[in-house]
Amino acid sequence: MFVIGLTGGIGTGKTHVSRLLEGLGAAVVNADLLGHEVYTPHSEGWHAVVNAFGDRVVAENGEIDRRALGGIVFSDEESLQRLNAIMHPRIYALAEQRLNALSHEGEKTAVLEAALLIEAKWTPLVNEVWVTVSPEADVISRLQQRNNLDEDAARSRIYSQMPQAERVEHADVVIENNGTLEDLSSEVQNLWNRRVLTR
Repeated sequence: MFVIGLTGGIGTGKTHVSRLLEGLGAAVVNADLLGHEVYTPHSEGWHAVVNAFGDRVVAENGEIDRRALGGIVFSDEESLQRLNAIMHPRIYALAEQRLNALSHEGEKTAVLEAALLIEAKWTPLVNEVWVTVSPEADVISRLQQRNNLDEDAARSRIYSQMPQAERVEHADVVIENNGTLEDLSSEVQNLWNRRVLTR
């Protein structure tokens, strides 16, 4: 099975590209959703998070309060590293399980969609790394419209992530999202024809 690792900064169109690839026949494994699974109440991952950060990160319904947890880890680098040390290996293991299952089911192509694909060192799970990129001005505009952020807040989200140029250094394919959705769809179709169907 051919596995595409799809990543990109916030607001660069990664999720849209993932949907396009799914429409072309790829099975998609979304690392964000796997992260939610790790947080399942009273699971091993849940206990690890609660042991590390205390009951203050548990909501009344027993679930991890992601907003409370975010407030802790995004203002303190050491806390963020502690959370990543809990989450990243567990998400890796779940992703590996899902991809193996898809392969056994006979899937030909899969996409691992992961914002932290490179930072979390999940690239051993994939055959190629595809990176979505966009001009910063476009990303800021999208974040203002989509997330209702002002320009400063949008910039801080962008700058909290791995720089786009650094991501591109790891890429086998760079998807430029600087035009219309039709342009993006056409580029993804061309990549599918050239890099997937010819395998």
